[in-house]
Amino acid sequence: MEHTGDHPKFLAHHFSEASQQQESAKLGMWIFLVTEVLLFSGLFVFYAIFRAWHPDMFINAHVHLNVYLGTLNTFVLITSSLTVALAIRGLQLKKNKQAIWLLIMTLIFAAIFLVVKYFEYSHKFHLGQLPGKFYSFDGIVGTNPHVFFSVYFLLTGLHGVHVIAGMIVIGYVLLRTIKGHFSAEYYTPVENAGLYWHLVDLVWIFLFPLLYLIG
Repeated sequence: MEHTGDHPKFLAHHFSEASQQQESAKLGMWIFLVTEVLLFSGLFVFYAIFRAWHPDMFINAHVHLNVYLGTLNTFVLITSSLTVALAIRGLQLKKNKQAIWLLIMTLIFAAIFLVVKYFEYSHKFHLGQLPGKFYSFDGIVGTNPHVFFSVYFLLTGLHGVHVIAGMIVIGYVLLRTIKGHFSAEYYTPVENAGLYWHLVDLVWIFLFPLLYLIG
């Protein structure tokens, strides 16, 4: 990492030392993550209300989700959290090439998650298991089964948007890692990207049982 006198190149001018910049960046990320937790907490309350209103219908409808694909995606995301954590550790140990490959693996796992979700969504569209007025499937016992699929698409769709955002962020820090912008001395952006990705993983760990395993 280049220095200008006693001032590291990565250190922004409004910080007096690297540790101050690192702590400020991490604090900013944690504040952002709190807002994301509040967003999904509100949606989980939304889920709880509609499930309380339609308990039998939720149970009858959830069996039309593919629990095997959901389990696969759970494994994929948990593994991706491991690879991003190991990438950060690689930078700490001055193993930049290892960190690069681990970040690439994280992106591959994220892409696999989206591909699996694409096949799930395609199947739902084909059968007409869609939200609201677009629902046309007649194989579920109970009234208003479209409510379950409205909740399903809202929660998993928003989570999918977060997966895509996470891929963009990880792709950005990957390119900077390849260019040598990070080292054992400075890797805060990669660490913050990892924190965001862990949140994406954590949200799915809640979504999977709430949607796929409620019976």
